[in-house]
Amino acid sequence: MADTSERMLRLLTLLQTHRDWSGNDLADRLEVSPRTVRRDIDRLRGLGYPVEASPGVDGGYRLAPGASLPPLVLDDDEAVGLVVALRAAANLGIAGVAEASVTALAKVVQVLPPRLRRRADDLAVMTVAAQWGDPEANVDTQSLTTLATAARNVERLEFAYRDKRGADTARRVEPMQLVTLGRRWYLVAFDNGRGDWRTFRVDRIDSPVLTGERFAPRPIPMGDAAAYVRSSISDSTPHTDYVVDVDAPASDVRERVGHWTDVVELDPDHCRLTIPSRALEWPTMVVASLGADFEVRSPPEFSAHLATVAIHLTTATSTTGPTT
Repeated sequence: MADTSERMLRLLTLLQTHRDWSGNDLADRLEVSPRTVRRDIDRLRGLGYPVEASPGVDGGYRLAPGASLPPLVLDDDEAVGLVVALRAAANLGIAGVAEASVTALAKVVQVLPPRLRRRADDLAVMTVAAQWGDPEANVDTQSLTTLATAARNVERLEFAYRDKRGADTARRVEPMQLVTLGRRWYLVAFDNGRGDWRTFRVDRIDSPVLTGERFAPRPIPMGDAAAYVRSSISDSTPHTDYVVDVDAPASDVRERVGHWTDVVELDPDHCRLTIPSRALEWPTMVVASLGADFEVRSPPEFSAHLATVAIHLTTATSTTGPTT
């Protein structure tokens, strides 16, 4: 018979993979008595797992939703599937979702057995994912995982970095946070070699290595990693501010466009949206996703570009004839 800890893990796995179990079925699976099952259920409840019991001769059990997410027990295939799914989500570039996917991926990979990690890596190698935007700006999720793990564990990193002029340098940093801005990933870190904070584009980071050295976290400039990245990009990269007035509440627009734009409330039902960009394509995609009417304030070429796009869309949707 398995010891109590191992048996409780098996019990938890059964409860998480099947909606309802009778007491006798659980007892048969665990090779114990129904009385032992009841005691183990009580222990799980004491650990915070919301196990519900249904009346009846067999005494049915189910794992119910709780106030917080309890630790999950995954089998091998589920663990590999979770890693693959999180890697795919990390490349979506959706504000909030991508960041959460990377931090969750770092937690899972850190405890994943080597054999399962190899399975997940093999599957990733044999899978081609379609990417948005510049192919040269695509990010290796293995690098993202390494960076996220280092930031989570406050562990120094070493990597090669290619700057915007194409020059390669060796960097040793104290990573603090990953940020998605537009369709790119950035690492906010304190550069030990330069004695100052830096923003690194993750697609320009090559072969990041965990050093095993811990560091004491420092306060992030401006108190917010996303604000610091936005400021760093504005200071170093020429761009145009594309400004539109939107017929929608500021809170609704912020929820749609994320944190890579500036939204200012004009009144409860209207707001002004500013989109910093080096090209017309990105602000065009942003305003098209608003789901509300808007008026272009500046620059004039943005209005002309949208008018051209509208003509193409109208032509595409006005085609008549039978469909197959």
